[in-house]
Amino acid sequence: MKYQTRKKALVLLADGTIFHGKSVGIEGTATGEICFNTGMTGYQEIFTDPSYFGQLMVTTNAHIGNYGVNDNEVESEGIKIAGLICRNFSFTHSRVDSDGNLKDWFIKHNLVAISDVDTRALVSYIRDNGAMNAIITTETEDIEALKKQLAEVPSMEGLELASKVSTKEPYFIGDENSNIKISALDIGIKKNILRNLAKRGAYIKVFPYNSSFSDLASFNPDGYFISNGPGDPEPLTEAIQVAKDIISKDLPLFGICLGHQVIALSQGISTYKMHNGHRGINHPVKNLITGKGEITSQNHGFAINREETEANKEVEITHVHLNDNTVAGIRLKDKNVFSVQYHPEASPGPHDSEYLFDQFIENVKKYKSPVY
Repeated sequence: MKYQTRKKALVLLADGTIFHGKSVGIEGTATGEICFNTGMTGYQEIFTDPSYFGQLMVTTNAHIGNYGVNDNEVESEGIKIAGLICRNFSFTHSRVDSDGNLKDWFIKHNLVAISDVDTRALVSYIRDNGAMNAIITTETEDIEALKKQLAEVPSMEGLELASKVSTKEPYFIGDENSNIKISALDIGIKKNILRNLAKRGAYIKVFPYNSSFSDLASFNPDGYFISNGPGDPEPLTEAIQVAKDIISKDLPLFGICLGHQVIALSQGISTYKMHNGHRGINHPVKNLITGKGEITSQNHGFAINREETEANKEVEITHVHLNDNTVAGIRLKDKNVFSVQYHPEASPGPHDSEYLFDQFIENVKKYKSPVY
């Protein structure tokens, strides 16, 4: 597609600020909370991550689409972002093992994407003014109508989205003959989390977001997992109750991201919406138990309250984010429970955090048999 023939497009932020761009050839309008990811690779994994449901994604890498798409590099069934904003959109791709180009993939999933936006200026604006709702559109004539449409978009704060991305029916992953069984609560689970558990010998049954503890326990599992996911954790009362029930019985439990927040809420620790969140593949975290640093992949717009965590005598902070000292991991002192506010299954280069899956499996084995 020639640059000259491309239709005008724009980004309208909730505070009235406008950034101009061009359509990539998929006309329409999309709304959601605007956020940015600083990763230089992995755009397909980002676009299919259920944790991004309801969000307009700004990519800070200047080139998007240059290596096309591969059917094996998805984190869920279909695209989960609400729309894409980028600087340079590549209509051609050069990777040998790609299954097609990004534009055709977007057309297949009916995703609105715009390019030629000054993403450096846009990201700087979000950093200064915080994440907010926005609208992207190729229908740029009536700004007042767009403002009215944007005003009706609900705030991410208080928004329950797990029900939009969770499985409708339970399903199984892994070797059914394994002697390690895990019940996983799907509040937006990524496929690579399941792959990491399965390759460590676990047989996993994945349950819908609104499943009860008795539902999960019916699988007679050796351990429990609460997944990542989108939206505000506080409305997830059913998942919080599941965490309480698991913890009260001192069963092995591991939580990632939204699951981490759910576990914290189950212990009376509140969560809050961050100024603009953590989204990228090079976030520095310190493990306070080992003293080692980890380069991590992160994607969250909420965090748990550090002061309340420190004041809770039953909870220990195990990891901290080195950029802003937010809580990046916790464990319960007298229970077989831990969680992290980042993605150990995402390995965009470093594999620093994969040990957490090993730690969980070891916890499960010790619970099964103290002399395993």
